[in-house]
Amino acid sequence: MVQTPLDGWEEAYAATPERDALFTTLSGEPIRPLYTERDLPEPDTIGVPGDYPFTRGVYPSMYRGRLWTMRQFAGFGTAEETNERFRYLIEHGQTGLSTAFDMPSLMGHDSDHPRSLGEVGREGVAVDTVEDMGTLFGGIDLGDVSVSMTINAPAPIMLAYYVVAAERAGVPAERLSGTIQADILKEYIAQKEWCFPIDPAMRFLGDMIEWCTTHMPRWHPVSISGYHIREAGATAAQELAFTLKDGLTYVEQAVGRGMDVDDFAPRLSFFFNAQIDFFEEIAKYRAARRIWARELRETFGACNPRSWLMRFHTQTAGVSLTAQQPLNNIVRTAIEALAGVLGGTQSLHTNSYDEALALPTEDAVRIALRTQQIIAHETGVANTIDPLGGSYFVEALTDRMEEQAYDYFRKIDELGGMVAAVKESYPQREIADAAFELQAEIDAGRRIVVGVNRFTEGDDADTPILRVDPALERKQIDRVQGVRARRDAAAVETALRELRESAARPDRNLMPYLVDAARLHCTEGELVGALQEVWGAYTETPVY
Repeated sequence: MVQTPLDGWEEAYAATPERDALFTTLSGEPIRPLYTERDLPEPDTIGVPGDYPFTRGVYPSMYRGRLWTMRQFAGFGTAEETNERFRYLIEHGQTGLSTAFDMPSLMGHDSDHPRSLGEVGREGVAVDTVEDMGTLFGGIDLGDVSVSMTINAPAPIMLAYYVVAAERAGVPAERLSGTIQADILKEYIAQKEWCFPIDPAMRFLGDMIEWCTTHMPRWHPVSISGYHIREAGATAAQELAFTLKDGLTYVEQAVGRGMDVDDFAPRLSFFFNAQIDFFEEIAKYRAARRIWARELRETFGACNPRSWLMRFHTQTAGVSLTAQQPLNNIVRTAIEALAGVLGGTQSLHTNSYDEALALPTEDAVRIALRTQQIIAHETGVANTIDPLGGSYFVEALTDRMEEQAYDYFRKIDELGGMVAAVKESYPQREIADAAFELQAEIDAGRRIVVGVNRFTEGDDADTPILRVDPALERKQIDRVQGVRARRDAAAVETALRELRESAARPDRNLMPYLVDAARLHCTEGELVGALQEVWGAYTETPVY
């Protein structure tokens, strides 16, 4: 290689390496002062958008052909209140709906369960029956809008409700498009919302993937989620590695059932966090696409190029939002959203500035949506595809992300795979250690958080707060009890018995039984309870 003036500069800087310790990514990865053409990988690992290995994007035209889907996560109170918020968002230009469920729904409890007291409708919408699901999407053409539902352990039950609610509205299952999260492994790793032990929970997810492959060709039956792994304190490399390994485990399970990888892989989707370290996040997304394409093609033998594509949704980081000086969160969210866009996301949710305090107000939601619209229509970043492709720094960071992911893959394989690793709490311990180290840096002032440990003068003390009316809990309890009083009790008991019998037989797919039970107005708590009678419950081993 021809010698350049950079050679001497790099040698001179190397004389003071102690300064490198002052400059790291959010994950603690050292950053050199300068990157050059020497840091570029082989051209075939960069490629072009729409071609294997998709480092630069999954579609040839990317945002010049179509902008990302603009979603805003919404859900609070009863189905009526959330339906109003959905309509508000659609009127203001949102192009996809993302549904947040309340804690009882996420944990498989009906609203009148003792453990639901004080939590009904608090941090998401309460959905107990198919009637609630119908109300939630009332007046919205489900054949025209893409819907995302963030629920995991009881996801097959909620999907059954959604299918029946759409059916009653005249929209057959094959016309429905969207995603249900259903990523059960990350629940045991990070989010901690489970209903069943790990092995039957994996079977439950497999049943849904298999059923959707036959009955819902436009539906993504699992959104493999790194978001909550990152929110629990993981580094970017851990989010990347654990998320991809979860996804590869689901592929392995489906293939083990006898499914052809090309029959279901094109409908797998991903969900990543956009944290505040701008370039690290962009590199993470680029590495993720490349790894997924390689593993699907070379490890699992997928022949359909659509099986190699990693399509993903991005949400800006909730954990980066601060209760102190909350208006600063508008800036954080804009930077994180821009990272998602420059990283090639297919859909994007921008957090509202007040979410460190409470559920977002309508004004805060509108600002969050406008943030995406300004990025799309004013900044010019969507005018060319992957504008950071070929950047010495970004390409080097992408390669490093990939290396770290494969290091974790090897450790997990040595433990017997991801299910075994989760049972041994390996990823849980790694995340706990990373979270501790980052917080220690913040507490010591080595990592600056504006408004928290530096620049703390002044505050936005008058930030309006959305408060959920406590009377909504009583309203929802009355509703679910009213459904139980009106339905055919004998038919419900028959449906629950058939579900229990089928759960005891691994050769039976449970989705048809759940759809039948939804039509008969079985509640979520009853369906979860019937399955727990067969499968039992789960207690986590504490991790220190």
